[in-house]
Amino acid sequence: MPWRQRWPRVADWCRALWPAPLAIDARERIRVLVGAALGLLFTALLSRLWAGGEGALWLMAPVGASAVLVFALPASPLAQPWAVVGGNTVSALAGLACAALIPSHLMAATVAPAAGIALMMACRCLHPPGGAVALLMVLTGMHDPQVALAPVALNSALLVLAGMLWNPATGRRYPHPQRAAPQPAASAAQTGFTEADLDAVLARYNQVLDVPRDDLRNLLAQSEWQAHGRRLRALRCADVMSREPVAIEFGTALEDAWLLMQARRIKVLPVVDRYQHIVGIVTRADFLREAGLDVREGLGQRLHRLLRPTPGAESDKPEVVGQIMTRQVRVVSAERLLSELVPVFASTGHHHIPVIGPNNKLVGVITQSDVVAALMHEGARE
Repeated sequence: MPWRQRWPRVADWCRALWPAPLAIDARERIRVLVGAALGLLFTALLSRLWAGGEGALWLMAPVGASAVLVFALPASPLAQPWAVVGGNTVSALAGLACAALIPSHLMAATVAPAAGIALMMACRCLHPPGGAVALLMVLTGMHDPQVALAPVALNSALLVLAGMLWNPATGRRYPHPQRAAPQPAASAAQTGFTEADLDAVLARYNQVLDVPRDDLRNLLAQSEWQAHGRRLRALRCADVMSREPVAIEFGTALEDAWLLMQARRIKVLPVVDRYQHIVGIVTRADFLREAGLDVREGLGQRLHRLLRPTPGAESDKPEVVGQIMTRQVRVVSAERLLSELVPVFASTGHHHIPVIGPNNKLVGVITQSDVVAALMHEGARE
């Protein structure tokens, strides 16, 4: 293949090696840097004090790598206290055993990290710097098992203690629980997936995941809601409202309005003037309230009496819709974004809102069901 044809593939391969930018701000970067510096200082001072002399071994180089995990990735399963202390310690033991039992220095250096990884996985304390600890035991020719306790276990424990002090003080949970808490049924309905779904996906993924389970679940849920919000931001009320709504006038008889509701199977009727301007709204609740909803006995008879027209010019009860309607009506523009309407439904208790168009004329009605249907339609289309 000519070089000119190969070059695009080579360029793509090179670009794939370039890492993505870190999705953290300057404040988080400073938090990590200061925390790692203070944590290592704390560990070094106390470890040196424990060793009791300049010539004694008091700090291991891999603890610097552990600091990266503890302070930069405090939620990671690889950075939790047992992973740091247990991972470094069992890896040190594996390295010491390989240095003592394998005559070939090259072979011991090869086997030690692998043995450390095997032990860490068996003990549920996988910690990347543990591989360096195991290799260090071989390269430095150490044979004293006490090295696994001091400085390895001591360094690790002090670093974890520093992380427990610094991370919570700066707004990061540490230790970060790794076992999944039971997911409430309501939460499962909101996110659209359950713990069993997440288990099945992780089983198929079949790789060590450097994200705690609860954070993964929350990230997936937030991504789903972000997608919903993006889809909603592209929709207007006019896109999802019910057009040509059934409306009545101020002087419509109560019986006619009630029969219209029953026939159309609707719960609300906008009240308009002859110019199609909204002057009120009437709901089933308005009829039941006038009939005495608070007294259940004989409600049917009272409702029938309310609906039946009173003969003559005088009446001791409401006769037309205008007498029982709600005059303060919340309306929305047909051009209003649907995303702005969601909080209205969520916080005010409204289920039906009239939609007005040019010259403030009634052009439609939008309901909670319309919003849900729009979300489902947009989600299926994507």
